[in-house]
Amino acid sequence: MKAVAHTTRDIASLVDIELPKPNPGARDLLVKVEAVSVNPVDTKRRADPAKDGAPRVLGWDAAGTVAAVGSQVTLFKPGDAVYYAGDVTRPGSNSEFQLVDERIVGKKPKSLDFAQAAAIPLTAITAWEAFFERMKIRRESGASVLIINGAGGVGSIGIQIAKATGLKVLATASRPETIAWVKELGADHVLDHRKSLRPQLEALGYKHIDYIANFSGELDSHWPAMADLVAPQGAVVAIVGNRDPLPMDVVRSKSVSVCWELMFTRPRFQTPDMIEQHRLLNQVSDWLDAGNLRTTLRETLTPINAANLRKAHERLESGKMIGKLVLAEWA
Repeated sequence: MKAVAHTTRDIASLVDIELPKPNPGARDLLVKVEAVSVNPVDTKRRADPAKDGAPRVLGWDAAGTVAAVGSQVTLFKPGDAVYYAGDVTRPGSNSEFQLVDERIVGKKPKSLDFAQAAAIPLTAITAWEAFFERMKIRRESGASVLIINGAGGVGSIGIQIAKATGLKVLATASRPETIAWVKELGADHVLDHRKSLRPQLEALGYKHIDYIANFSGELDSHWPAMADLVAPQGAVVAIVGNRDPLPMDVVRSKSVSVCWELMFTRPRFQTPDMIEQHRLLNQVSDWLDAGNLRTTLRETLTPINAANLRKAHERLESGKMIGKLVLAEWA
């Protein structure tokens, strides 16, 4: 089967290769991959190549069709259209066929094509888990949530999920095109993260925000504002780690919950509740089909090959992406 793999940290090491088609384990689906999305995890993993120099297949967002199933599979059958983010400890989705545990796979939204669907899984899982499982936000509570990096992949679906569940959404963006994008997605208010956030927040009538989700690739520089703006007994969540020790006095004095979100935790550690990712992806699929959410796809490159993946990685590392970039179809 065709695949794209890398051997070093350089973008140029992404090359087209041939690999044997894998056989499914007991709980595995063998998926014929039709479209893949790129995420920061791809560039981070590329920057940490296998120590033995063996080719490694990246990619943790896909939509496709079930080609075969393992002996203990009960949730899907051959021919089903699916979407998923996968498991960072297993080979990625940049291959014609991929193995993935059925418990972290959802039914593809019927209203979306494969490219539109491939833009969704990793970011939707991240936003959902950050809101409802890490910060424990009660749906339909009307609580306020500030999303840092509203125009990024996670922020773009996070705004929509928050609105769909009755939350008041504030999002950060700074460029005219990103401001327009987050407003289009439903943000109630937009703040410029390149300026002091407190004066902007107070001008909107807020003193504190109930919940703050940092969906950017930077935590240290945003931490002082997060600590200042979060409400007493509120919560903050981040999807990246800090470089330096974070001062905790302010959040401690307000009894704020500090949370971390990594959507690969469940499959990586085979947690007993792995199937929750299957359930949430199905819920997101239903909302997409009902028109409560929309795809965050902004650009599609065709076909799926090394040349286009190199372009996609370059776009990711530019730090200027809006929404999601997808590759579709094998040549």
